[in-house]
Amino acid sequence: MDYLVIGAGPAGLQLGYFLQRAGHDYVILEAGPAAGTFFGTFPRHRTLISINKRYTGFDDPEFNLRMDWNSLLSDREDLLFTGYTPRYFPAADDMVRYLRDYAERLNLNVKYSTRVVEVAKDTDFEVTDEHGKVYTAKNVIVATGPAAPYIPDIPGIETVDQYGTVSVDPDDFTGRRVLIIGKGNSAFETADNLVETAAVIHVAGPGSLKLAWRTHFVGHLRAVNNNFLDTYQLKSQNAILDGNILNIAKDGEGYLVSVSFSRADEVVKDIRYDRVIACTGFRLDDSIFAASARPDRVISDRFPAQTSEWESTNVPGLYFAGTLQQVRDFKKSTSGFIHGFRYTVRALSRILDHKNHDIEWPHTTHRSDAPALTDAIIARVNRSSALWQQFQMLGDVIVPDGREAKYYEEMPVDYARDTLSGDYFTITLEYGPEHDKVDPFDITVRRVGQNDPGRAHEAAYLHPVVRHYRGADVLAEHHIAENLENDWTGEEAHRRPLNDFLAERLLQTILTAPAG
Repeated sequence: MDYLVIGAGPAGLQLGYFLQRAGHDYVILEAGPAAGTFFGTFPRHRTLISINKRYTGFDDPEFNLRMDWNSLLSDREDLLFTGYTPRYFPAADDMVRYLRDYAERLNLNVKYSTRVVEVAKDTDFEVTDEHGKVYTAKNVIVATGPAAPYIPDIPGIETVDQYGTVSVDPDDFTGRRVLIIGKGNSAFETADNLVETAAVIHVAGPGSLKLAWRTHFVGHLRAVNNNFLDTYQLKSQNAILDGNILNIAKDGEGYLVSVSFSRADEVVKDIRYDRVIACTGFRLDDSIFAASARPDRVISDRFPAQTSEWESTNVPGLYFAGTLQQVRDFKKSTSGFIHGFRYTVRALSRILDHKNHDIEWPHTTHRSDAPALTDAIIARVNRSSALWQQFQMLGDVIVPDGREAKYYEEMPVDYARDTLSGDYFTITLEYGPEHDKVDPFDITVRRVGQNDPGRAHEAAYLHPVVRHYRGADVLAEHHIAENLENDWTGEEAHRRPLNDFLAERLLQTILTAPAG
């Protein structure tokens, strides 16, 4: 077969939809008895932090996906997640129900209760399931996510509770002193669950606590999970420890934990706890890969190393979909989340179409002049969900060719730089380079006025950026002024400066084009 996909979570199902629509020979192997098994357990406290906004004031389905972080892409209106619950932060069980409906109603080719136990490669891949059946495929796409717990190298950590298996009943922690290792959403979700019963809760980890509303990375601590911060700053026996856990010693009464503080006067302090919970994230489970197909790993060996095509850097034909794709924009954009990777999965399907089936990336054709391309760009940045969600990561690409220009939508910018030669333009939505250095609620910090084209390049908020490339080199760039309601249709503030930039750069492509 052409494609074997491992995992029937949201990424595997999304890729299955595109493979099936293209008429490719594929199968999805899922270890669990139904789609979306992961969401049957995680998040442990059963509330998603992906927003579900039903009412936007607009009837454009493309625009509305900007506020819908849970739906997968399809051509069916009944498969929008917003129809499953009105809750802004939905229950995880609603996601389980949605994913099972998605797989069933689209009749995707999924084999359930079929755990993959080995992936090997000779000329083609040979994938063996738990029943001993061997599948042969030209390409394998791993869509399992980083499914194994990431255990940092701390002596004694093997004796503590893990986020994936610890009790979620607060009564089990009544009157206890609890240490939670980790500073992400799972750690604070766990801490918030114990506030009413635990005597003392410490949340510990190296590095500064990063808040999503400041960094714009939705994997950093979300406001919905940060109630615990009040109990710390308002002196309610709880604390955040900035430092490294050096050792965890278990004894009959609990744990003695050695903490090296980053900011306090103590070099090392030993603190006693009744319970310790590790909420330290996840990593790729590479136990299924034979030596002939084992991918190189990066980022503390948590993720597979990938090219701009999301292909393994050392195993040709081995690709990754979903949260594993975030290697290319780690902690910068949204590839680790459904509202981001639904678009990177679509981009992956287009890359596979082009690479393996000689199918050109979908595009429209426009006159190669500034007014026509200005119209096309303004129309896209005002409604595109992919550019909005995958800021800086995905971009539209315009390739001038004589009197016409091809307009390609939602191409990974890194992929464009790696594969295109000659002159082309990228269109992205981006925050300013120092956006996470400024407190957005500090009114003493001056901001660039909206609709100020002369200072648009200084804007911290999300705004369109158009770059003129030749090969991998940036020749020029133009920033479109930010706008409170993200409406970039103003004639003087938005359209005219863009038109002038394109007119000048298109002239340069003509003047510097090779003769003949």
